[in-house]
Amino acid sequence: MPEPDAEGKIGDMTRVAVTGGSGKLGRAVVTDLLDHGYEVHVLDLVPPGDPRARYTRAELTDFGQTLGALTGLDDRYDRLDAVVHLAALPAPGVAPDAVVFHNNVLSSYNVFSSARRAGVRNVVWASSETLLGLPLDTPPVAIPIDETQEPRPESAYSLGKLVDETIAAQFCRWDPELKMIGLRFSNVMEPSDYARFPDFDADARLRKWNLWGYIDARDGAQAVRKALDYPHPGLEIFIIANADTVMSRPSAELAAEVFPGVPLTKQPDGTETLLSIDKARRLLGYEPKFSWRGQLAT
Repeated sequence: MPEPDAEGKIGDMTRVAVTGGSGKLGRAVVTDLLDHGYEVHVLDLVPPGDPRARYTRAELTDFGQTLGALTGLDDRYDRLDAVVHLAALPAPGVAPDAVVFHNNVLSSYNVFSSARRAGVRNVVWASSETLLGLPLDTPPVAIPIDETQEPRPESAYSLGKLVDETIAAQFCRWDPELKMIGLRFSNVMEPSDYARFPDFDADARLRKWNLWGYIDARDGAQAVRKALDYPHPGLEIFIIANADTVMSRPSAELAAEVFPGVPLTKQPDGTETLLSIDKARRLLGYEPKFSWRGQLAT
């Protein structure tokens, strides 16, 4: 393998570790980064699907293993340019609450702290739309929901995501050259999931729990890559959703029916998302490309 230069890069290639690279979003992220010229090292308990990625089995709740993986691996690398942290128990209820909280917060702390010790100042991680008050049994203060609304965790899972964001904020305060970007991903979907979307129209309340949002895994991958490329240090948090909803009905009609009395701060155009992606568009240049409607039509 060619030797890295003084900045740790091999030619124009950026070396990035992706934790959780074998998961639903992780698979798309790994492939997208490889397709765009990144050297990708997956840290996970399961090998990735893309054979172009290099794989190391690592238990990220173990600080020693995490530190060892991010500071260097024999025959692989002696430094990294960036870390993408996606590894987590992926939702409330997949394990007892305390297990979800402990696993996710501990692994995030270990990754964030180990990255700092390794001198990595470019960290992107998966936060969550659950911080927006999901499942919205208490209506939001305004629609669309954007990053200016205060986090409102309603589960041990989302509480852990808020702890992650708090840790990242303090790490960036400690190190003004550090960049950490948290992406509050909506419900991750792959093309195979889209066949059931038309059935959601039968009852607007079936998917009211996240304002009828979703994110195609490939667009989630785009957001990760553009977050890695974002040039400014400090903490930034972005909502990442697709440009439309999972519904065929107009978004304004859905909001009026299910959340009467909640003010609309922006009139949605047709089936436009009610999870605002304006900040991601403005600062990252993020623009979703894979609507479920187009996927069903092909």
